[in-house]
Amino acid sequence: MTIVMQLGLTMAGCIAFCFWAGYELDKWLGTRGVFITIGTLLGVAGGANVCYRAIMDLTRDSGKGDKGEKSPEDKQDGTG
Repeated sequence: MTIVMQLGLTMAGCIAFCFWAGYELDKWLGTRGVFITIGTLLGVAGGANVCYRAIMDLTRDSGKGDKGEKSPEDKQDGTG
């Protein structure tokens, strides 16, 4: 449940921050919604990227198991 809340807040935070930055840029430059649109799209893309990476890290870590098995990525790196 914690990871779902973390992912949701991360996504919402990215969108809200980029929306706010776009709003401020529109206000400063006197444009009408151009940077809000760009900022919102960037926020969605950035939030999705961060969530995707977090999910991939979570699934990679859970796939190792408790017996100290190494993932194929760790075997290539020589770590772990």
